[in-house]
Amino acid sequence: MHIPKRYGQSRVDMCPFCRKHATSMNSQKVPVCQSHKKETLGDLKCACGSTLDMLHGKFGVFFSCMKCGNMNLKKVMELNAIKPAAGDFKGDGTTQNSRQAGKIMITVRSDDPRYFD
Repeated sequence: MHIPKRYGQSRVDMCPFCRKHATSMNSQKVPVCQSHKKETLGDLKCACGSTLDMLHGKFGVFFSCMKCGNMNLKKVMELNAIKPAAGDFKGDGTTQNSRQAGKIMITVRSDDPRYFD
C-alpha cells in the first residue's frame, strides 16, 4: 500500500531542550522552539569521550568526532543529557525534569561502550 507524502510532514525539527516543534534558530543555528531561542548547547561529548565539533550542512546541524566520524543531531542528543537554563520554571516552582525525579530511564544502544561492561 502506497501512502503519499504530505507537504510539511516529511521533516519535523524538534527542540533539543523541550522536544516541542522547532520554529526558530538560536545563535548556533540549531533549530529550537521560541521559548529557548536564547539558549545554546554546551560542550557535547561523543560516546568515546572526546568533544564534538558542531558543523552546518545541507541537511542541517551535524557533529564531527575525530575518532568516530560524523553524527547527526538526534544521535548526539541521545548520548548527552541537555538541561535548559533555570528560567524554564513552571508556575508551581518546579521544572519539567524535577517532576520525573523518581523515574530514571537509561537508553543503552549496541554501539555504546557501557553496553559491553
